[in-house]
Amino acid sequence: QAVPAGSHVRLNLQTGDREAKLPDSENGKSDMGEERRRKRLGKVDVDSNSFTSQELKKALAKMKESEKAERKAHEEEVRKKFRPIEQLKEEFEKLNVKMETDYEIMVQLISKFNSSASTLDEKVAALYDLEYYVHQV
Repeated sequence: QAVPAGSHVRLNLQTGDREAKLPDSENGKSDMGEERRRKRLGKVDVDSNSFTSQELKKALAKMKESEKAERKAHEEEVRKKFRPIEQLKEEFEKLNVKMETDYEIMVQLISKFNSSASTLDEKVAALYDLEYYVHQV
């Protein structure tokens, strides 16, 4: 059984029952300071009637905002580590090295296989190479 935060819980060793009690102040009224402290510390009251729809919407909005912020931070971290493919292609062109993606290579192999000018050995080699790239996908 769920009990509100700040409750006193004990195990009665004579009966084996677990007992829970809300804390009382010296004058017999509930301790409002304890209530304020629980709200300040973010403790959650499990009573389903204690939350209004507006409070739930605000809490959900805060969760979404924090999730967006975390996602943006992660994207920025990834951008710092890696460079875009266009920038890499430009740098390789300066070095006279042509960089091709797997997709581009696969298109070339398929066209080589479908070409009537290719010999049987070239077609077999194209199929073996294509098998390698398809296996990666």
